[in-house]
Amino acid sequence: MAKIDIKALSLKELKALKTRVEKAIATHDKKQKAEALAAIKAKAKQMGYSLSELTGQAAGKTTKKTRKTVKKAKVTHRDPANSANTWGGRGPRPAWLRDALAAGKSTDDFKV
Repeated sequence: MAKIDIKALSLKELKALKTRVEKAIATHDKKQKAEALAAIKAKAKQMGYSLSELTGQAAGKTTKKTRKTVKKAKVTHRDPANSANTWGGRGPRPAWLRDALAAGKSTDDFKV
């Protein structure tokens, strides 16, 4: 491997070299992973299995992350003028409640 005198390089040259090195590392890593996967698939086939059988995945599919379901907050405040206007106490206050508070009302006036 050729030695590079990095002390003689300008900042622009150093950044260009860094970019080339990072790209070479990524390419090498991708190649190594592909080779490892091919070796594992070959070994599984040699033993009479497919890789998807051994990993429990459908062929060609990746695992899907599941989302946590967020439970909707119970209604804690309701607008007496319009019962459709509700708030569970989470997140920003709705406009109807902010307007009522600005008019001098209290949040206790709207508790369910």
